[in-house]
Amino acid sequence: MSYSIKLGILAAAVMATAPMAHAYEAGDLIGRLGVVTVDPDSSSGNLKSDAVGEIDGAKVSVDSNTQLGITLTYMITDQFAVGVLGATPFKHDIKGDGALSGAGKLGETKHLPPTVTLQYFPMPSGSKFQPYVGVGVNYTNFFDEKTTSTLTNTYDSVAHNNLNTPVGTIDRTKLNLDDSWGLAAELGMDYAVTENVGINAAVWWADIDTDATINAYAADDSFVDQSTIDVSIDPWVYMVGVSYKF
Repeated sequence: MSYSIKLGILAAAVMATAPMAHAYEAGDLIGRLGVVTVDPDSSSGNLKSDAVGEIDGAKVSVDSNTQLGITLTYMITDQFAVGVLGATPFKHDIKGDGALSGAGKLGETKHLPPTVTLQYFPMPSGSKFQPYVGVGVNYTNFFDEKTTSTLTNTYDSVAHNNLNTPVGTIDRTKLNLDDSWGLAAELGMDYAVTENVGINAAVWWADIDTDATINAYAADDSFVDQSTIDVSIDPWVYMVGVSYKF
């Protein structure tokens, strides 16, 4: 028997005993579960008070947070799919920046950032390695906003210095963040471990902008002043986890 024939028989035997490839085909549903980190690349405008006006350099920043994430992909064809990103609520601290950089934590918020993308899988459907890219829309819902005593005391100091109000005039503050709609893009990969189970890694960028409103109240709950600040969060989102093809 020739050498080439022996190699052919050996290759056929290997293919016959090898596990089936992790094929992605039209109609498949791929679920992924893992750890997701939202890392804001945040910036803001200056704080603008109705009573005082714009305060030059009074800015804020937003820190990162990690939660449990889940994504779903539905294969429309062998190479195009619709993807959805979800997670348990993220919680972010809002800190002073610029002229307020030494103030520390001024507030906090929770948010949910559901993201829908149209995904493209360039590799053949039978490939174990399945990279993908996607583009779509992000909706971010902010809720459970809170301010700190640091923000309230800072507001009280500004009011005292600029409006000649007695120290202690500002007794409490309230924060509200507008929800955001924006573009999103993603890059990810799945690698098959078995026919149905694989490992996944992905990264997203989302355009998230919000207008923050701070209301200040006196001890008798009377309204004293309102301030606004526009905040660009624009986070990078990272996920590592496992995938399962249904």
